Amino acid sequence: MAGRKHILVVDDERDLADTVAYNLRKAGYDVTAVATGRAALDAIANKQPDLVLLDVMLPELSGTEVASRIRSNPATMQLPIVMLTAKGEEVDQLVGLTVGADDYIPKPFSMKILLARIEAVLRRTQRDPAEVRSANMNGVDLNLDTHECSVDGVQAKLTLTEFRLLASLIQAGGRVLSRSALMSRAMGPGVMVTERTIDVHITSIRKKLGDKKAGMIKTVRGVGYRATTDLSEGDEEPEAAGADSREA
Repeated sequence: MAGRKHILVVDDERDLADTVAYNLRKAGYDVTAVATGRAALDAIANKQPDLVLLDVMLPELSGTEVASRIRSNPATMQLPIVMLTAKGEEVDQLVGLTVGADDYIPKPFSMKILLARIEAVLRRTQRDPAEVRSANMNGVDLNLDTHECSVDGVQAKLTLTEFRLLASLIQAGGRVLSRSALMSRAMGPGVMVTERTIDVHITSIRKKLGDKKAGMIKTVRGVGYRATTDLSEGDEEPEAAGADSREA
């Protein structure tokens, strides 16, 4: 059926994989299910899906290794990844996000929550016709149609979430955005994550922008972040940002 999104489910727990696949098909998705990390990479190479639902604990190659390889391949670097794992500790979630996951759902989970999170991630891959087609600041150029980022003409490999966060900051024109506002813009309303999750994404963005550009993203203590033309490093106090720092 034309227009149906294709999701690759990667999980070696057969019963869970079958249940997830059944519910995804019932929700209108095309589904391919595999049980190992290597099989996941083979499936992606054979037919790239619209999203990968990826367990962390897998035979042959771990989910984090699979995610890392997806992100390091120019052909798949923008492929949305939602990670599933029995590990619910924050540190494990941060590892998943650091290697490029767009969302992270610990087991056990509600099927309704899983479907909602998948829909939220997929929405971020679709261009909003009302938004501007490009954004730039300090030689950092974003193509909002293709989700490509270049720094002084050199491509920077951002995940979809990182791209949306950076685009939101640049489009804010120097205004401060709270962590909750940033996550709502990047991941959609209703997605619950810790503030630490946003901080990890911002740290990764700064690293990918490079030493000369990292300073453009300022931390406003106790409030959130903003992008400025000032490339010097250092945090800002809330009063330095003015009234806009109160944006939710």
